[in-house]
Amino acid sequence: MAAVKSSSSSVSNPVSDQCSDQESSKKSEPLIPGLPDEIAELCLLYLPYPYQALVRSVSASWNRAITDSSFVRCKKSLSLPLPYLFVFAFNKVTSRIQWQALDPRSGRWFVLPPMPCPKAACPPGFACTSLPRQGKLVVLGGVRSDSECSTRTTIVYRTSTNQWSIAAPMRTPRSFFDAGNINGKILAVGGGEARNGDLIRAVDCYDPENDMWVASAALPTSLAKYDSNVVGNKMYVTEGWMWPFMLSPRGVVYDPDEDTWQGMRRGMRDGWTGVSVVVGERLLVISEYGDCPMKVYDPDEDTWRYVSGDKFPCEALRRPFAASGVEGNIYVVACGLNVGIGRLSECGGGKGELKVEWQVVPAPSAFRGFSPSSCQVLYA
Repeated sequence: MAAVKSSSSSVSNPVSDQCSDQESSKKSEPLIPGLPDEIAELCLLYLPYPYQALVRSVSASWNRAITDSSFVRCKKSLSLPLPYLFVFAFNKVTSRIQWQALDPRSGRWFVLPPMPCPKAACPPGFACTSLPRQGKLVVLGGVRSDSECSTRTTIVYRTSTNQWSIAAPMRTPRSFFDAGNINGKILAVGGGEARNGDLIRAVDCYDPENDMWVASAALPTSLAKYDSNVVGNKMYVTEGWMWPFMLSPRGVVYDPDEDTWQGMRRGMRDGWTGVSVVVGERLLVISEYGDCPMKVYDPDEDTWRYVSGDKFPCEALRRPFAASGVEGNIYVVACGLNVGIGRLSECGGGKGELKVEWQVVPAPSAFRGFSPSSCQVLYA
């Protein structure tokens, strides 16, 4: 019996050999016939977003090259990723929600794959933030309009694969809240439980590297959702002015190094009268009154100063707004997904005063019924 076993083990399997030969052939298949693989990989590296993810279906060798972790590292080392504007939008009439990305250099839009969320989701209930240099969107929480239940969902989009995935759920179900990226960690702040209307003071912190949520210091008081932003390594949260404007708005500041919340300075709190955007280390707001003047916060004087230059293009850009900023530019997405690009520069005089020049990028007619809920700048 032993001899028989030994003899049978030495006999080759034609089917197995054929599969092995085919696999070996695939691995040796050139990326682009006639070109060395080193040159072909450079060609693939210079493909713009979102075509790198789309061309994975061309061949097994292309898919293998593009999905390899070294491919992404090489692209970053060559400083090839460029900023794209990602917009989360919804249509009030059809209840349709979708993500799309704008290439600000060409003005071309790309619609993202559908986000894996319930069809009965209420778009304003989500909180969105991003890891720009990692090319990741993070969409949190939300509320089901059919059951009026807040959720703990964490959904992540990666530009490298043009795909969504479900990550570890938040510790606390919440909707109509704010989220921000502080040093690569995601903070979920405020909001409430949709069913009973209770406001939430608990704060959750997400570590994307380990796909893990932990508790952070709770808010000193519950706040109604209005606006927030991260400047440097601190998160600023304000509930804004509320009708009939009898009481000053409340605002708090989170310090991740101390894991503590403190009250917002009065000048910052009282002058925060619109949608905020951070460019570099500067906090700006596009005011929601009049002709939407833009202001920049001066931390030394605890006051806001108006930005000179072009007036905000109110006729082309109508509320609601979503805003983001990068590399000296402000991107404002308005109703119908028309986009205003404001280019900031310093005025003379050495006082740090700013001026802005506006350019409007009209959206395709197919976006006419959409309103923005969030916009994020990612490098892809």
